[in-house]
Amino acid sequence: MKLHWSPRSPFVRKVTVLLKETGLEARVNYVRSVAAMATPNPAILADNPLSQIPTLVLDDGQPLYDSPVICEYLDGLHDGAPFFPPAGPTRWLALRRQALADGMLAVLLLWRQERMKTAAQQLPEWLAAFSLKINGSLDRLELEAQVLAQDGFDIGHVSVGCMLSYIDYRFPDLGWRATRPLLAAWHAQFEQRPSVIATAPDDAQT
Repeated sequence: MKLHWSPRSPFVRKVTVLLKETGLEARVNYVRSVAAMATPNPAILADNPLSQIPTLVLDDGQPLYDSPVICEYLDGLHDGAPFFPPAGPTRWLALRRQALADGMLAVLLLWRQERMKTAAQQLPEWLAAFSLKINGSLDRLELEAQVLAQDGFDIGHVSVGCMLSYIDYRFPDLGWRATRPLLAAWHAQFEQRPSVIATAPDDAQT
């Protein structure tokens, strides 16, 4: 299989963490693919008309996107404990956590684009809305942090962990840990996993 990949994309990181956790990494050929918002990449476009990563191309040429779809597909290729629980309350909890984390990442990417503009170009109401959504979501996760720590490790944990690591990487000034000690303690444990250490963003790679 071929994976359009970047060392800094949090959505790609979800996939690479899962690949390492499940022992499937040897089955995937990583293809470094730059997916800039304003510059569609012809190589990605050939497999994904949205020119977004991650995009996984199966051995028969069929493409899969985006990260939730790719992760669920990969979860069916190994014999270990499933990252997508079977039907029932546990599954819906895992999927809700994944949806919240992915939604936060989508907001964070837009927030970062807005913050990169000059002060004259920035829209204060957008910045305020992004801040409200992210801080409110972090507060909600703090309320769930003890349960998060007690549950097993599934796609919800992968998603939330990668999202928090992205905040550390791109928004170090937010200081989210100061008022969310339970979530911070959980994330500290997440960052000790070998799969997470091995997939840390690498600014040395172009």
